[in-house]
Amino acid sequence: MFDTPDPSTGPRYRSKRPGSLLLPGLVLALLLEAGSLAAAPLLTGEAFDMPGDGGGSIGLRWQGDFEETGEDHYQIVLSDREQGVFQLVATIPADTHYEKDRTAPWWVIGTPQPRTHFFQVSTVADSPLLDGTRYFVKIRARVGDEQFESAVFSAIPQPNWFQWAKLNNFLFMLAFSAGVLLSIRSARTQPALFLRRIPGIDAVEEAIGRAAETGRPILYLTGSGELTGRGDASNMSTIAATVLLGEVAKRSAASGTAITVPHRSPIVMAIAQDMVKAAYRAAGRPDAYSDESNFFIAADQFAYTAAVDGIMLRERPAANFFIGYYYAESLLLAETGAATGAMQIAGTDAEHQLPFFVATCDYTLIGEELYAASAYLSRDPALVGTLRGQDLGKGFLLLGLVAGTGLLTLGEVTGMTIWETAVQIFHDFR
Repeated sequence: MFDTPDPSTGPRYRSKRPGSLLLPGLVLALLLEAGSLAAAPLLTGEAFDMPGDGGGSIGLRWQGDFEETGEDHYQIVLSDREQGVFQLVATIPADTHYEKDRTAPWWVIGTPQPRTHFFQVSTVADSPLLDGTRYFVKIRARVGDEQFESAVFSAIPQPNWFQWAKLNNFLFMLAFSAGVLLSIRSARTQPALFLRRIPGIDAVEEAIGRAAETGRPILYLTGSGELTGRGDASNMSTIAATVLLGEVAKRSAASGTAITVPHRSPIVMAIAQDMVKAAYRAAGRPDAYSDESNFFIAADQFAYTAAVDGIMLRERPAANFFIGYYYAESLLLAETGAATGAMQIAGTDAEHQLPFFVATCDYTLIGEELYAASAYLSRDPALVGTLRGQDLGKGFLLLGLVAGTGLLTLGEVTGMTIWETAVQIFHDFR
């Protein structure tokens, strides 16, 4: 819809002889009308199914050939019929929603034109778009007191098999998986693969030896992440605690030392029973195993803490292991254990509890050292290779950060946009 000038502003022709200047007047009027049409701003664009999404949305791309300011506006209207009633979807300032500002990696948006706008439509009148339905869209522009609109665009939303914006994640997954598999193969062919010495893990043998010398048991806790907000047996630190429990139980079985493992979760208790039983079998002492070594106390945080503190005071274990995720009970447990004179080894990725363990325990496994402990003790090729593959992945990411920081610094120092482009490539692949 194009607005025409007010006829009152144009020239008027009058004559006493009707029709004497009718033909020249008509010609002039047509020329004025043609000039106004030629000067009217145009909207060009397209509608398309959004690539790489789960369906239910279409994309719009358009350009306006007028000087866009924040006082001007675009309106996006949509209908499921070409001649139907168009409903308002959104109203946006004319100097916003440029495609170059779209948050998508460069391999998805390519090289957008500077004045090209982009908008994604997923709902109309609070109702989602339906896959397989053709929708018709128009762009209306309000420039000052004038309003004009584009031709009708149409598109059909469809679900896609692959989200191309996540291509970087797919490539990283392939590269990381290949690194882990190659590291496992290398660990099998090179049994003496180097692992950094961790004092807290080296002290496991010492703690078990002290328990064997004194004839007192080992107390092993798998953390309080079993039932609280971080999940139960799916908690990563709880899984690491049960894996390490198998290695500790294997060494305690070989030395004839009793091990006590109280639990807050029946599920984790059942898993730990299988781990300890397998450890005794691997140590050649299946007859020494008893299900009573793993037992359930209470799901409540401080009821469990009070019960474990009572076990420490009554049985006086020679070594206490606090492995897994912990909350406010960490200091209550570790302080009681320190008061009994037990050798204490803690390992957690709960950064807010690390100071308490460092202050009250003999050795503390900090963060990822907890996950490396089982590979360090068992020297299993699968665990050692996985650990090495993770280190390779982290090293690659660190190199990317260093390279991106260096390129950004060069861009700031030299003022060359080529460095900013390189940084954007790193940013999109992160």
